[in-house]
Amino acid sequence: MASADDSRPGLDPGQAKHARRAVIAATIGTMIEWYDFYLYGLVAALVFGKLYFPSHDPFAATLLSFSTFFLGFVARPFGAAIFGHFGDRIGRKATLVVTLMLMGVSTVLIGLIPTYDSIGIWGAVALTTLRILQGVGVGGEWGGAIAVATEWGQFNKRRGLAGSWPQFGSPLGMLLAVLVLTVVTHAGSPE
Repeated sequence: MASADDSRPGLDPGQAKHARRAVIAATIGTMIEWYDFYLYGLVAALVFGKLYFPSHDPFAATLLSFSTFFLGFVARPFGAAIFGHFGDRIGRKATLVVTLMLMGVSTVLIGLIPTYDSIGIWGAVALTTLRILQGVGVGGEWGGAIAVATEWGQFNKRRGLAGSWPQFGSPLGMLLAVLVLTVVTHAGSPE
C-alpha cells in the first residue's frame, strides 16, 4: 500500500507505520460496514418479504422488503453530514468507532426482530427503523474512512492510492456477505 518509498530520506518510519495501519484499518472498517449493508440486501431479496410482509402477495412483499433496503441508501447522506461534522469536532477515529458500533448493533437487532406472526406490523416498523440507522452508520463511516486514509502527510503524492484502499472495502464486503450467506444456506436448513 504505502511501503514502496517509506525508506526515503525525511520520512519518519514510525509515522509511515501509523499511516499504513490507518489505511488498513479504514479498509477493514469499510469492509465490515458494507458487509452488513450488503448482507441486508441479500436477505431482503430472499427472506424479509416472507417474514415481515406476509399479508401481501409475494411480489408486493418483495417490493416492500426492497423499499426498506432503499431507505438505507436514502439515510447515507444524513449519516455523512452528521458524522462528518462530529469527525471534524471530536476526531475521525472516535466517529469511525461509533459508526461501526451503530452498524453492528443495528445488524444484530435486525436479526433479533420478531416476525409479523409474532408482533404484526411492528416487526416491519422495527426493521425499517434499524435499516435507516444502518444507512446513517455506513454514510458516516464512508467519508471518515477516506479522510483517515488520506490525511497522513507521509503519503505526499500517493494520497489517491491511499484513498482508494477504503473504496476497495466495499467489494470486499460484498464478497464476504455472499460467502457467509452461501455457507449458511448450504450448512443450514431452509428454516
